[in-house]
Amino acid sequence: MKLRHIHIPTLLSYPTASHIQSQIVSRQLAHKAALSQRTLGAHPNTHSPSTPPAPTILTFSPPPTYTAGLRSTNRLTPNAIAELRATGADFYYAPRGGQTTFHGPGQLVAYPILDLRAHGLSPRCYVRLLEDAVIETCKAYGVRAYTTDDVGVWTGEKGEERKIAAVGVHMRRHVTVHGVGLNVATDLGWFDRIVACGIEGMRSASLVGEGVEGVDVEGVGRRLVGVLARRLDGVDGVEDVEGAERDEMVRIAEMEEDNS
Repeated sequence: MKLRHIHIPTLLSYPTASHIQSQIVSRQLAHKAALSQRTLGAHPNTHSPSTPPAPTILTFSPPPTYTAGLRSTNRLTPNAIAELRATGADFYYAPRGGQTTFHGPGQLVAYPILDLRAHGLSPRCYVRLLEDAVIETCKAYGVRAYTTDDVGVWTGEKGEERKIAAVGVHMRRHVTVHGVGLNVATDLGWFDRIVACGIEGMRSASLVGEGVEGVDVEGVGRRLVGVLARRLDGVDGVEDVEGAERDEMVRIAEMEEDNS
């Protein structure tokens, strides 16, 4: 089984990314529903369900965007949201764990969509797998990264910790959505306008800010995807989704965004 990798090389809006993610999730859930019906004997004359959809990861960078996770619901006042939008950034509530964070140009956003049970993962182990994959990716660029008691990935010496990647996920019937935001060459000033991830006084970091040269979102994304493919049970490589198939997914997602 290959890990399918969809990379969008241009800036992708959060709603369009969410619609692409929903397309993939729908296939996963439809397959699980077919399996359940067959197991329950609801349709005894049907053929065996088709091959399970392959695990997929969507990588991209959005225009400046603040998102608030499930823990931020009812915590942001209309005035606070208006102030964030006044900076020129978009703002959306996101069905993921965590609180408020920033996504934007120069940041690698990675959304793995996969069935945890197919890879023998619990939700907690999955979050740790994402963190460990980011740590290994940072190490490849000479940046020492680590975890703390707070979800996400950090760098810097003790007392000078800086967050280099946020992790926020959600699951429906063990199918994952959302994922990782790794700062590659992000303008970290955007984080100063919020209490990022709900942690007072938190400082942010990026690969470029840590002295890494000659990196871009696409290259870092390919490395992270390769690390995830090696760490996921049952996966034996990466399949790039490009050309007409990728363009059609974006086209459908943009139409859904226009109609929403």
